[in-house]
Amino acid sequence: MLKVVSNSSTLIHLGKIGLLDLLAEQFGEILIPRAVWRETVEEGGEEPDARVIGSANWIKVCDVSVSPLLTTFLTLLDEGEAEAIVLAIGIDADLILLDENDARRIAESHGLRKTGLLGILIKAKQQGHIQSLKICLDQLQRTGFHLSESVYSEALQSVNEK
Repeated sequence: MLKVVSNSSTLIHLGKIGLLDLLAEQFGEILIPRAVWRETVEEGGEEPDARVIGSANWIKVCDVSVSPLLTTFLTLLDEGEAEAIVLAIGIDADLILLDENDARRIAESHGLRKTGLLGILIKAKQQGHIQSLKICLDQLQRTGFHLSESVYSEALQSVNEK
């Protein structure tokens, strides 16, 4: 089984568009640090995405110990991103789910394999789990997920959509 760690944004946005289960389909279990649980479930309150994340029994919460690496990351990233990267390094994760550029660069510099929301949706389209990537991307943009026009177009081209 793959060891996959997620940051908040992937969970929140998939939850907002009703596709959180894509993570279970693609990876089985998802590991999140406690800071990501706080950001997605506790701070999300009664939001529908917070409730669906909180009830997903395939999401496992892990504690991350304070360390010099975590302290350094906290000067550069938000708490969820920092803890997710430290957790992924600590368990030698197969994959980390991150969308923010700074976090992705730091994860990559520490040898972590990464993907983000677009990678998950592209894979889901290729596997036939979603019918239209364009519909998903349009829904994401309405939830506040930012995509440049070029990234939007490249993603659609990668699955032969216009």
